[in-house]
Amino acid sequence: MQIKTTFALLVTFLFGATFLTQPFFALATYGESYYQSYYESYYQSYYQSYYQSYYQSYYQGLYQKTFTKNVQVAQSGASALSVGNLSKGSGSFVIDDPIDAANKLLYHSFVESPDSKNLYDGIATLDTKGEAVVILPAYWDLLNRDARYQLKPVGATMPNLYIKKEEKNNQFTIGGGVAGGKVSWQLTGNRHDPYILANPVIPEVEKGPTQLANKGEYLFGGARPMVGNPLPSVVVLGAAVLLIVWLRRRG
Repeated sequence: MQIKTTFALLVTFLFGATFLTQPFFALATYGESYYQSYYESYYQSYYQSYYQSYYQSYYQGLYQKTFTKNVQVAQSGASALSVGNLSKGSGSFVIDDPIDAANKLLYHSFVESPDSKNLYDGIATLDTKGEAVVILPAYWDLLNRDARYQLKPVGATMPNLYIKKEEKNNQFTIGGGVAGGKVSWQLTGNRHDPYILANPVIPEVEKGPTQLANKGEYLFGGARPMVGNPLPSVVVLGAAVLLIVWLRRRG
């Protein structure tokens, strides 16, 4: 009886291991062929016609445009202007690599934030009191609010360094430093100009007919969750229980 039970458990383990590891093998075999065959044709047939028919007409009415291909401003020195919002999966600048301009390109990614954030920085030289007034652009208060600060001493430790006066009237004051020392400062602010107040950036929105994708649809196919089907594992475990009960009754 013990041998039969051990044998049943061994068979169950082998079948269970096969089904439980199915999602991992699917990533390398089934997933590749499935996504390449099904999703490529799905996106090419459905999404292209869907965006071309519905979204282009919808966004053209709102002076917006959805591009389904790479867009390049090929003319040297040309500029591109978007008066409305610009949404993207990623963004960067690209230039000829300064080290090897003939053979390489240099990319840098945009700095992203859920807030409409502006960044300012500089080097301040402290006076005889170990203080410095940092003068910001004249439009700072009109454009920004919610000032956030970063201070770092340059060339010497300054353990007492602090913001003596917070930003007001387009300036702020650094205190607690060493006379004649230098301080690297960074300041950020969140936009509150009329345009951004009327068109705020909402970090998370529900998918739907008025968004770039409906519920259950994906802008990027790789975002689709690769979750294994739990049904095979449940079937295996149920079969194992029935097998053990049957062997015990026979024994």
